[in-house]
Amino acid sequence: MGSTMHLKYLQAFAILAEELHFGRAAERLAVAQPQLSVWIRRLEQDLGVSLFDRSSRTLRLTEAGQAVREPVRQTLESAKLIDRAALLGAAAVVGQVAVGYAGASSRSVLPPLAKALRNAEPGIELKLVSMVYAGSAPALVAAGVLDIGFSRLPVRSMEVNTRIFAYERLLAALPEDHPLAAQETVDLKDLADEPFVSFPATQGATLRDATMRLALEAGFSPRVMQEAPDSYAILGLVAAGVGVTLTLSSVSHISHPGLVYRELQGSPTYLATVVVWPKHHVSRAMQAVLELMEEIFPTPGRPRGRILD
Repeated sequence: MGSTMHLKYLQAFAILAEELHFGRAAERLAVAQPQLSVWIRRLEQDLGVSLFDRSSRTLRLTEAGQAVREPVRQTLESAKLIDRAALLGAAAVVGQVAVGYAGASSRSVLPPLAKALRNAEPGIELKLVSMVYAGSAPALVAAGVLDIGFSRLPVRSMEVNTRIFAYERLLAALPEDHPLAAQETVDLKDLADEPFVSFPATQGATLRDATMRLALEAGFSPRVMQEAPDSYAILGLVAAGVGVTLTLSSVSHISHPGLVYRELQGSPTYLATVVVWPKHHVSRAMQAVLELMEEIFPTPGRPRGRILD
């Protein structure tokens, strides 16, 4: 690395690597396009390699450009932390914490957590990572991809700690013109012949796993006629009359025309939503976030009913 390298060159490279277009990248950086070209050429001179292939109409990263992209990102993040540390002083907790979330229950936690963290620990930056399925969080935390994740029981990994922060009740979601919609509660056995809308049969889709488990206990295997990647899409399909589904109380605020929610007959059944973090190598910043989360969202009392684990 040349001694004349500047962070602004690295920032220019990072933005251009995202946009792969000099005009759009220059606009994001609020500089003239010729200035951006100068910065990229100087960075390439410092490194002694070409970072972009300019030989065709479409700008592309070279192999060297691909190779340095992640180290450049890490360097820029480290530079932000240096600025925070210098501003806040030695007594502050400074660091970045990657938090993975999926589903309505964890999404509702993020705004109050971010606000409280900004007030209590301004030196900590939350890096929010959206996941398709909550069940993938434990493996990502164990692998070091995430620092903290939101998931649901059961958690099989022996490399992570868990703490319950919410219980989500299972409900039936039906088209409003369905015959069972006229009832206050639904017996799961009465859904045996119904088409179901569900998450894909992908590892980590805990709600689908719970649906299959409860249906088998009721004496049938659900006929999944349509799959969708998230609760919003699933409930929209139910409202359109494509089928029925089991969903969670945490998404019952979703209101599609033609959609109704009904309690299941019998004792309530819950999924437990948990915070997941590694058993080892917990940084000061991670510990501060965990403590703040427990203060804002303490472990709730166990509800009456059945908790799937």
